[in-house]
Amino acid sequence: MWLNYIVLALYVAALIGIAVYTRKKINSSDDFLLAGKKGINGWMSAFSYGTTYFSAVIFIGYAGNFGWNFGLSAVWIGVGNALIGALLAWLIMARKTKNMTNRLQAKTMPDFFEKRYGSPFLKKLSAIIIFVLLVPYAASVYNGLGSLFGIMFGIDGNVVTIGLAALTALYLIFGGYFATSISDFFQGIIMLAGVAVMMICLVGNLHEPGAPAVKIDFATAINMLSAEGKGFFAPYGDKGFFGSPAVKIISLVLLTSLGVYGLPQTVHKYYAVRDNKAVKQGMIVSTIFAFIVGVSAYLFGSFARVFFTDLSVVGGSADNIVPNMLSEIIPNGLQGLIAVLVLSASMSTLASVSLAASSVLSVDFYKGTLNKGASDKTVTLIMRLFCGVFVAISVAIALLNNYYHIAAIAYLMSLSWGTLSGCFFGPFVLGLYNKKITKNAAVTSVIAGLALTLALIVVFGALTPNKEDGFGGILKAGVSQSPLIGVICMAVSCIIVIVVSLFTKPLDKSIVDAAFEHNKTDI
Repeated sequence: MWLNYIVLALYVAALIGIAVYTRKKINSSDDFLLAGKKGINGWMSAFSYGTTYFSAVIFIGYAGNFGWNFGLSAVWIGVGNALIGALLAWLIMARKTKNMTNRLQAKTMPDFFEKRYGSPFLKKLSAIIIFVLLVPYAASVYNGLGSLFGIMFGIDGNVVTIGLAALTALYLIFGGYFATSISDFFQGIIMLAGVAVMMICLVGNLHEPGAPAVKIDFATAINMLSAEGKGFFAPYGDKGFFGSPAVKIISLVLLTSLGVYGLPQTVHKYYAVRDNKAVKQGMIVSTIFAFIVGVSAYLFGSFARVFFTDLSVVGGSADNIVPNMLSEIIPNGLQGLIAVLVLSASMSTLASVSLAASSVLSVDFYKGTLNKGASDKTVTLIMRLFCGVFVAISVAIALLNNYYHIAAIAYLMSLSWGTLSGCFFGPFVLGLYNKKITKNAAVTSVIAGLALTLALIVVFGALTPNKEDGFGGILKAGVSQSPLIGVICMAVSCIIVIVVSLFTKPLDKSIVDAAFEHNKTDI
C-alpha cells in the first residue's frame, strides 16, 4: 500500500513543480489565458484537448453507469467521441475558431459573442450561463474522485475533494493556461499508460458473476453479456421511446461527441493553437488519444455485470462500480498508477473548466462592464481570484451532492454539458461559417436553450415510467433524460439560428467584415 502513496505523492509534487515553474512566465492576461500570443504546438494542444474532454466522470460516472445499463453498446460512445468529438471537431472548428477569434481579438466565448454579433447583452448573458453551469460540471468531477479514493484507498471522499480542490487552485492560480498545457501533456501520457494497465488487468481477471475463483476468457465474457441483451448493439426494448436502450445510447453518443462544439473549455483549446501545422497535428493526435481513452473506459465499464450480480453488491450506486472493479483487479502498487490516471484526467478538466468560468467573469464582466479601464495586471489578478472562487463553489456543490445524493455523477455532468451546448451550439458553430446569422437569432437561441432545457426536464420526467412520486420524482426522472434533452436542444439551437436570421435585421457590414475578412493573423 505504501507504494501507492509514493506514486500519488510524486504526482502531486510534479504538479506543484509545474505551478512554480510556470508562475514566472505569467506576465499578462494573454499569458494566463492563452499561453502567450504565439500559442502552443499541436501535440500539447491535442493532449490539452483530450485531457479536458475526459475526466473522472467518464471513468467513474459514465463508464460505470452506462456500462451497467447498456453493456458493450456503451463502447459506441467512446467511438463517437473519437470520430465526431475529436476528428470532426478539429477538422471543422479549429482553424475557423483560431482565425475568427484572432481577427476579433476575442479571449473568451462571451467576448466572441459580443464582437461577432455586436451584442453586449449576449456577452453578459452567456458569461452568467457559463459560470453557473460549469459549477455542477466541476462538482461531478470532484464527486467522481471522491468515490474512487473512498473505495480504493479508504480515504473519506470529502477529504479527497477538498485536498484536490486546493491542488487545482494552486497550480491554476500560479500558472494559468501555461500550467494547464504543460501538465495536460504530462497527464495525457499518464492516462495512456494507465488505461493500458487497466485493460490488461481487466482481461486477466474476468470471472463469472459472484464467483471470483471461476475465471473466464474475454470471448466468453462477451458472449455472456450478449446473451443477456447487453451486446454491442443495444435493443430498442419494450419500455417505450424514453426507456429504450438504443435511443439512450444514440443520445449519449451525440451529446458527448457534438456537445464539445459548444463548450467554452474545449473550444478554448483552438484559441491557443499555434499555426496550421499545429492544427493538423492536433487533429490526428487528439483523435488517437480520444479513441484509446474513450473506448477503453467504456469497454472497462461494460464488463460490470461480469463482476457483480446486482448493484447492492457495490452499495446500490452505479457510481461505485468502477472503483470496486479497480480495487478488485489492480494489484497493490499499480493501484497508485490507476488513481493517478483518473486524477490526471480530472485535474486537467478541472483546471480548464475553472479557467473558462473565471475568465468570463474577469474579462467579460469585470473589465468588459464594471471597470473598462482596468489594467492588464489587475485583470490577471482578478482572474486568479475568480479561479479560487469557482473552485470553492464547485467543492461546496460536490460536498452537498455527497451528503444529499442530489444526482448521479453521470447525469449531473450530462445536465451541465447538455444545457451549455444547447444554448451555444448554433450561435457559435454556425456563426463561424455563416455571415447571415443575426444578433437576434443568436440571443433567441441562447434564451430558448435555457427555457427548452427546463421545460423538457419536466415533460420528459412526467412521461418517464416507474418514476418516484411527487414533483421531486418528476425532476429526478427528467434529469436522467438529460442526454436526450441536450441533443434536442442542440438541434433546436441550429434551427432557431437559421430561421430567426431569415426574419430579423442583418448585422452591420462592419461587424461582419471584422469577423470574416482575412488578415495577416490567419493560419
